[in-house]
Amino acid sequence: MKVSERKNSKIGFLFARFRHAIPMLVFLVVYLIWFAWLEQDVTNYRVIHVALDDYIPFCEVFIIPYLLWFGYVAAVVIYLVLRDRQEYDKTCVFLITGMTIFLIVSTLWPNGHHLRPAALPRDNVFSQLVAALWRTDTPTNLWPSIHVYNSLGAHFAVMHCRELSSRKWIRRGSLILAVSIILSTMFLKQHSVFDVVTGLIMAAVMYALVYRRDRLFAPRPQRTPQHE
Repeated sequence: MKVSERKNSKIGFLFARFRHAIPMLVFLVVYLIWFAWLEQDVTNYRVIHVALDDYIPFCEVFIIPYLLWFGYVAAVVIYLVLRDRQEYDKTCVFLITGMTIFLIVSTLWPNGHHLRPAALPRDNVFSQLVAALWRTDTPTNLWPSIHVYNSLGAHFAVMHCRELSSRKWIRRGSLILAVSIILSTMFLKQHSVFDVVTGLIMAAVMYALVYRRDRLFAPRPQRTPQHE
């Protein structure tokens, strides 16, 4: 077999083996383009704020779990692509649905907040990372929080993945990381409590639809009449 034929054969095999990953890749391209368009010159938006926001202190060390979110979600999706097709499909439905809802909400109801401090209270490596984040990420288009929603989606996938059912340290680590990421969105003043709560609610609804659908829509057993 010629080298070119071997290469084509290998490419064909890889395509057949991992073609289920294509819809997610296409969606990510659409998502990034749509989100970049939303971020252009957002000046007229609804300010999101609840009273509890004022009681949460700024804590720059939470930049670590906040940034780990990108690798966390990507690692879970890639693992499922390679190891668990059934769970991957459920995770795709979960993530794509939530991110699409977020894009629609941000398009129809532009939103933002004024929670970021005027100046960082301390100068350290964590504050420098926060400053770099704020230079590239505007405090707009925040509701519901995709950081919160996708963190839960990744954790749900870990908990339902058959191959990880016996890896308790991975499951516990996933929970700790997901909770840390959710907290980081508030301690870094990236999100209002309102964004976080609505992200949690949306994740809970989607969890029921994706992972508990059979139970939700299963016909109720009919009661047999009792004869006296």
